[in-house]
This record gives sequence, C-alpha cells and structure tokens, in this order.
Amino acid sequence: MAENSLPPHSRRMEAGHRLSVLVPRPFDGPLDYRSDRLLAPGTLVRVPLGRQELTGCVWDGEPAHLPVDFRPVSRGKTFAFAKLRPISAVLEHVPPLPDDLRQFIDWVAAYGLSAPGMVLAIALRVPAQAGSMKPLMGWMRKPGPLPDTLRLTPARRAVLEALEQGGPGTTAMLAAQSGASAAVIRGLANAGVLEECLMEVPSPAGQADPDHAPPTLSAEQAEAAEALVAGVEERTFNVTLLEGVTGSGKTEVYFEAVAACLRQGRQVLVLLPEIVLTAQWTDRFERRFGIRPAVWHSELGQKTRRETWCAIAEGRQQGVVGARSALFLPFARLGLVVVDEEHENTYKQEEGVLYHGRDMAIVRARLVQGAVILVSATPSMETLVNVQKGRFRHEVLEARHGTARMPEITLIDMKEHGPERGQFLSPLLCESIEERMKAGEQSMLFLNRRGYAPMTLCRACGHRLQCPHCSAWMVEHRRRRILACHHCEYTQPLVSACPSCGAQDSLVPIGPGVERIHEEAQARFPDARLLSMASDTLTSPTAMEEAVRKIASREVDLIIGTQVVAKGWHFPDLTLVGVVDADLGLGGGDLRAAERTMQLLHQVAGRAGRGTKPGQVMLQSYAGDHPVMKALLANDFISFMEQEAAQRRPGFWPPYGRLAAVIVSAPKERQAEELARLLAMHAPRGEGIQVLGPAPAPLALLRDRYRYRLLLRTRRDIALQPLLRRWLDGAPRKNDARIDVDVDPVSFM
Repeated sequence: MAENSLPPHSRRMEAGHRLSVLVPRPFDGPLDYRSDRLLAPGTLVRVPLGRQELTGCVWDGEPAHLPVDFRPVSRGKTFAFAKLRPISAVLEHVPPLPDDLRQFIDWVAAYGLSAPGMVLAIALRVPAQAGSMKPLMGWMRKPGPLPDTLRLTPARRAVLEALEQGGPGTTAMLAAQSGASAAVIRGLANAGVLEECLMEVPSPAGQADPDHAPPTLSAEQAEAAEALVAGVEERTFNVTLLEGVTGSGKTEVYFEAVAACLRQGRQVLVLLPEIVLTAQWTDRFERRFGIRPAVWHSELGQKTRRETWCAIAEGRQQGVVGARSALFLPFARLGLVVVDEEHENTYKQEEGVLYHGRDMAIVRARLVQGAVILVSATPSMETLVNVQKGRFRHEVLEARHGTARMPEITLIDMKEHGPERGQFLSPLLCESIEERMKAGEQSMLFLNRRGYAPMTLCRACGHRLQCPHCSAWMVEHRRRRILACHHCEYTQPLVSACPSCGAQDSLVPIGPGVERIHEEAQARFPDARLLSMASDTLTSPTAMEEAVRKIASREVDLIIGTQVVAKGWHFPDLTLVGVVDADLGLGGGDLRAAERTMQLLHQVAGRAGRGTKPGQVMLQSYAGDHPVMKALLANDFISFMEQEAAQRRPGFWPPYGRLAAVIVSAPKERQAEELARLLAMHAPRGEGIQVLGPAPAPLALLRDRYRYRLLLRTRRDIALQPLLRRWLDGAPRKNDARIDVDVDPVSFM
C-alpha cells in the first residue's frame, strides 16, 4: 500500500522512506519496501522477493487517472516499517518509466482485470534481463604524462592515437579503430594509462528528415493528408480512420502526418499486425525520410533491444515501427500512433495479459494528448460504429494511386467447374495461371491453412489422428515429416501404421494445406518458379525480406501462401490472385466469421493489379450465394457491413454491446465443469445483462487442461469491469482450477 495510507504519526517515526514498488509478479498491486532515500515514481530498482531478486518500478499511489468503474478494490495489509525489506539497488543508469507509461500499465491491467505486475513485465522485458541494462562503459586517456616505465609498442601507440582522434571508446571500438587486441587495451589500463568512463548508448538510427523526399500526391490523397496533418498539429487527442481501397496509397498519405509529428520534435509509433511486414515497410520509410526507423518485435537481439529501448526513453529515437508490444515502450515525447491494418485480429494478445493492440493504442495516445490514425481498406465494425457516432474522424481514398485500377473479381462455382478427384485447383484457375505465365506476369494462390493436410484419417478403421494434449486434429507437415498441433505446438514424426488398428499404409491426408497446393502446382506447372509464403517457411523478417526481393526482381512466377500474403504487400507485376477455398472460415459459431472472411478475401484480392497491368481475382467456392461472396463480386464492402450491423444490433452484440468471456480450466473435466456451474449460479443478473453458458469450449482440451466457457453480455452503457469483479471475487476456488477473463474477446475457441 502507498505511504499516505498510514497514519501521519507513523510516517514521522519511520527512519527512511516507505516506497511502493510494483514487481513483475501476479499480485494485486505494488509491495512496500524501505529505502534510505526518497525515489521518484518510475525509478527502476532491484528488490528482494522471497529468495529471488527482481527488477521493479517505484509506483504511484492510487491510480486516480482511471475511471471509477475500473479501479480495483484495495487489498492486503500494511506492515510495520521495521518489518519492510530494503531496496537492494537503484538502477541509476536506466531511464525511469515515464508517468504516461505507468498510467497506461494501470489502465491495461484494470480494463482487462489483469495483475498490474504482469502488465509491467511487458514494459520491463529489456531492463529486467540480468545485466542487460548495465551502463555502457568505455576507456579514456588519463590526464598527465605517460608513466616512465611504460614500453610504448606500436599496438599501444595505435590505441592512444585512436583515443586522441576519436575520443573515448569501448574495448571493441578501440580494438576496431586501432587494430590492437583487447589484451593490449587492458594492459594500458593496468599500467595506469587508461581509466573507465561512462559511454552514451548509441541511437540505433539518426534523425529522420521530414522533408527528405516528399511525395507527389493526387488531389484526393493531398486532401486526406491535410486532414491528418491538422490532427497532429492540434496537439490534442483525436482519432482518425483513414479508409482507402487497396493500392490507394494510404501509407504515403499517413507519412505526411508522420512528417508533421517529426517536425514538432515528437515521437511516432507505427503498429503493424505482423512482424514479417516490417521489411518492406521500413524500406518505404527510408525512401521517404532518409533513414530507417527503429524496429521493435520479438525477433530482435538483446543488444539491439537495449539500445532501442534507451534511445526511445531518452527521446533520441523519433520513429518506431513494431508489433503490439511496442505500446509498452518508454516514449519520452510520443505524439502520434498509427495502427496500420487496424481490422486485423493479430492485434489481440491471446495469452498472458489479454489486450487489443488497436484499442490500447487509442488509450496510449489519449494519455499523452496525441493523435491516432487507424488505417484499413476494410475497417472493423467497431471502428465504423465509432465513426458513425462522431467519436472518430473519417478520411476516405476511393481510387487506386496512379493508373492502377481495382481488379476484376469472378467466382468459380466448384460444383460445376471442380477439379479432378484428389486435386484442388479448378481447371479454369489453372488456365488463367498459364495465360499469365505466358504473358510474363506473376500469379498468387491463396489458402489460409498451413501444412500439407489439416487432418489424417485411417481408411481401415476411420481413426483420426488427434493431439494427445488438445481436442484438435494433428496437421501433417510433409516437408518436415512431422504431425503438429497448431495450438500447443506438440509434434511427432509421421507414422506409417494406424495407432488405433495397426493397419499399415492406411493413413491418408484429408483436405489441402499450402504444402499440398504447392505440390499440385509443381506438377501442374513444371516450368514455373514457385515460392511458398507461410509462417512455417518464413520464420523471420529476414526470410520475408528475401522472399519479397525475389518477387520484386521477377525471380518468381507463382506465389503460394497463407494469410501473410494478404497484408499490405505491393507487387506491381502480380496480376492474378486465385483463392483456393474462399468458403474457409465461414463455418462455426464465431460472431465475426463473416466479417473476418470478407476482410481477409478483400485484402488478398487487393494484391492483384497494383501496377499498370489490370488484375483479376478468382474465388473457388461452393457457396456462391453467401452474402460474403455476393459482396466481394459487387465490390460493396459497406453494404455488407451494414447487413452485419443489422444482425448484431437487436441482440446488443459487439459493437452494440459488451462481451467478456470467462474461461474455467482444470486438469480434470469434472473439476472444470463443477466450477463453471458454480460460477453460473452466482452470475450477475439485471436488465441489459445476460450470462450465456457454461458450455464446453469449442477447443475443450488445450494443453492438458479441460475448458468451459461462460459469456457475459451487456448493453453498451453497462461497465463490465465492476460486474466481473463482484462476480469473480466471490467465486469459489477449486484446487488446480483456473479462471481466466477475456474482456472484448476476439476468439471464441
């Protein structure tokens, strides 16, 4: 608890200071420690906890910036000052966490009912690493003459000359400049010639130039850019949706807002839905601003993460692009947040601390009075409703840039023009690919399913190979010769005999994955140069960068990929997109299934015809009369979303209502079911409040835990958080059972 919760006379009697320190552990709030000196909130410290020592952050008192409904009930007791353990060390050389970041951590924790310490852990992933944030030390020449006893060898002389010309440097820097070994440099230090000094952590990049290469914009683009720039120059919180058809130049338009923010000396954060997209995006940023931005994602090395973190905290790095976790970086002067492809579901963090990157980006900007730009060709319904209610501004780009035109979309009725038995590509689609290859143009086959086949079946007994830890089928990955579960990552080698009946060579793959489509395309087009683009084959931004280079340099005729090919790519010579299974994703009980399918297919269709040559999109479908297919053929995204809204509004389904999923899990199914039923008995009730369930989750077994779900649904004007707290605070607890809460769920698995 905070110091001001103690009686005044108790505080006067304390020798030293009682400090609240938030640690990266699942506690309800900060812990109390004592310190010989008063430390400002945001200071990073090392503190003991049990037998461990952790990096924590000196925290504020009650989070007054939170709405009343979000504030958790204070728990725990205040210990006597004499019983408090002392802070072990202050991380003097690490920048403190700024006020707005601490407020943001409190907000994310309160909104999603997460432990604030676990949210803090996201922000402390760099400084909490053992030794990763030690000050960068180097060498400088000690004042005064050289010792008479020093033998000045050529190597030693080269080190001293390097120091004279370039100033202080680290051991590695001096060795590179002088050609001397590290042992020579240490020898000079031992001889009293050099002394250690603190080095400034270098910025991972220089300063971006907002006027380096301004683009030539069309009248429509210039009008939208002017509105976005005005939003930045207001220096107040505002949100704008930049909606534009695929290929309309949305990136170039919002780059003008980025330039305006850079001119103000403030920092810009651009979020991308996939880290593999950073390669092509950073190239475009460099062409516009003369330098590459800082990149932030999970694949970075520790040294790069450390330098980037410090440069952002000290305001030396202005432009940052990254995944959703970049929201937790310690920006010194954040002025603009851009959420590119704002509709993407990958912005939702589905494990650990649950939060939606798009929604929390808006909160992050509001806390610093910054601007937000949401960018999409197919905006989410949540964003469109906020536009309709006047909460968000709206700019629209209706035409593709330059001479490019929207592609022609046609539907292949697979009931009439289906492939031969055992094949998955329609003859009509194959003929179109051959025509494009003869014309020297590129084609793409899209199937949003990894691996070779989604299911393996025994012809003898009908047994289906299932993950031993999840209620999911094992997916065959023929190239790696494994069967894999895409939920828990369990793998096993391919088998030749059925594990149920023992029949040899009776296992057959059912359905296609991209590997199987690649195999069929290889047989169908033997002279074509093929490239697979999936998360299994492109496992890093570097691998994706190489794939993009090959496509751009015309080393590829046919691209075969999953959803990673649908997002933001610009391939001018790609003129044909074939969607292998356009109906995939329409089934099941997912609230947003039709919306997601529409967005995904619209996006992948937008990869075709982005250059001077006309594009074509062919959809293989067995459900041509589905509203999604009709809307795609008519190129009428807005009418489709209006139909979706009409279906959700009467039952106050999001975005016209609020949802929270309560997931009960346990090692034994009976434990999970009993606790779920007890929860249902104590569920909140009232006008505009409904609890659905409990019912087994669609993915009923996940990582050896049985799962039951309850769904709390309320009207939009009813706050979920206090309802959930009152409900779950009084919930019974069972050994080994766990209750997880997902506010605003995206997945219903």
